[in-house]
Amino acid sequence: MGIDTSAFKIAERAEIDLGSFDTKQDGGLSKETASDTLRALKEQLSELQDKLYADNSKSLLIIFQAMDAAGKDSAIKHVMSGVNPQGCQVYSFKQPTSEELDHDFLWRHYKALPERGRIGIHNRSHYENVLVCKVHPKFAANESKLPLMYINEKFWNNRYRSIRNFEEHLTDSGTTVIKFFLHVSKEEQKERFLKRIDDPSKNWKFSAADIDEREMWDHYMKAYQDVFRETSTEACPWHIIPSDRKWFARILICQVIVDTLRSMDLKYPVLPESDYLRLAESKKRLQEEKV
Repeated sequence: MGIDTSAFKIAERAEIDLGSFDTKQDGGLSKETASDTLRALKEQLSELQDKLYADNSKSLLIIFQAMDAAGKDSAIKHVMSGVNPQGCQVYSFKQPTSEELDHDFLWRHYKALPERGRIGIHNRSHYENVLVCKVHPKFAANESKLPLMYINEKFWNNRYRSIRNFEEHLTDSGTTVIKFFLHVSKEEQKERFLKRIDDPSKNWKFSAADIDEREMWDHYMKAYQDVFRETSTEACPWHIIPSDRKWFARILICQVIVDTLRSMDLKYPVLPESDYLRLAESKKRLQEEKV
C-alpha cells in the first residue's frame, strides 16, 4: 500500500502560507525503514518507466524548485538511481546565455522537453523567471529588455499566464507535468550551509552569494506563494515536499512520480497477428537449431 500524497498537492488557485507549513514532517514513517520503502518504490518506478519507454506515446516532465541546500540534487540522484538512463534526461538550468536572452524566457526550456517515451527532469526551470527574477526585478528587466518601471504587477501576471498556457500546451500534446517544491526550513538551511563550509569535500557547493540570497528569504517565500496560487492547476499541480528530513522527501517524491505514471494508463505495445506468427516461426527455428 502506497503513501497518500494528496495532503502535499496544492489545489488550483490555493492560497498557501509557507510559514505555517511543517518542514519536518515524516508521514508517520521511520528513518530505519526508509531505505526499504524507497527501494520498493524505485522498483515500481523502474517498471513503470520501462512501460513508458515501450509505449512511446507520452512523456513525463518533472520540475524541481527549492531554496539553496534543500536537497534537489540528492533527491534526483536517489529517486532516479534505478531508472534506465536511456529513457531519462536531466537538465540543470544556470544563468541564461546571451543567445538565450535573445529569445523569450520559455525558449530554452522548450528545447529541453522530453521526447515521447522519456522522463525529463528540470533541476530549476522556467519558474526561475517568476522567482529569482521577481525577487530581483533587475534580472527581469535585463532579460526582457524592458525599463525597470515596466516590471510591475501586469508584467508578472502576463508571465504567470504564459506559464499556464505553456504547460496546458504540453499536457494537450501528451506530456504530463508534475512540479515539486522542496521546502526546507531556514534553520535547516543554516545547518546545511555550515556543513558545506566545514567539509572540504563540500566547499564547492557553497558560495558567498548563497548568504546574500538567504537574506531575501521572506521575499522568496512570498514569490513561491504567488507561484503556487497562479500556476498550480489540476492538470499540472505543485507539490510541497517537506525537506528537513531528506529520507522522507525522497520517499514522497518517488511516490508522487509512481502514482503519476500509473495514472497515465501506459501499455506495452501489442504486436499484430502477423508478427505473432513470425515469433512462433522464429521460436521453432531456434528450437530445431543444432548448436
